[in-house]
Amino acid sequence: MRLLILSDIHANWDALQAIPTDCDGIVFLGDAVSYGPQPAECIAWIRAHTMVAVRGNHDHAVAYNADPQCSPAFRTMAEATLAWHRKLLSEEDKSYLGALPLRASFQFGGASFLAVHASPRDPLYRYVQGNPLEPLLLAELEGESADVVLMGHTHIQYARRLSRGLVLNPGSVGQPKHGSPTAAYAIWEDGSVQLHQVAYPVEAAVQRLQKAPLPADVKQQLVGVLRKGGLEP
Repeated sequence: MRLLILSDIHANWDALQAIPTDCDGIVFLGDAVSYGPQPAECIAWIRAHTMVAVRGNHDHAVAYNADPQCSPAFRTMAEATLAWHRKLLSEEDKSYLGALPLRASFQFGGASFLAVHASPRDPLYRYVQGNPLEPLLLAELEGESADVVLMGHTHIQYARRLSRGLVLNPGSVGQPKHGSPTAAYAIWEDGSVQLHQVAYPVEAAVQRLQKAPLPADVKQQLVGVLRKGGLEP
């Protein structure tokens, strides 16, 4: 059984369309909106194709007019695009995002899974990142019994097999932070894990952003992130 795991699409329809979908099920770990130019198309795809989807901090921010509590370097970009997306999206789309669960437990391929956006302890906001990563993950998994815990939010791919089970972050489809302008995703298949990055027409997404009703400095920042696969150091 083959499971496709996606996270952090961030309204990048061009990146989403590049993801191969030859699988038996699709899980989405949150953040359909913010930063990108096509939130409605991405939400429609999630609604049509995923078997499990959870709410991300940016989804929550759009649905409830809340602070996404994103990293300071991305705050200006987030505030500008969230204000735009709140006007752009239908009430039905916003209600859908707001109704997504913060945690989802499910069975697939003989294994038990827990899906969250950020972390089991704080599904919306906690950034689980650092070096070494393993002690931080073990702390997050305390009290959890799933064989596989799926987490997004950081936009960085990893798979760690720990004493409490497998922890998998597929990275970001639409706004990578791994230093390459590619769309990231993961495949779980009968207990094995594959982390993937696939090229997509970045300049098509750039052209859409450049036409967006956003401040020029915000558009410049967003375009730079897409072209470089993260912020410049």
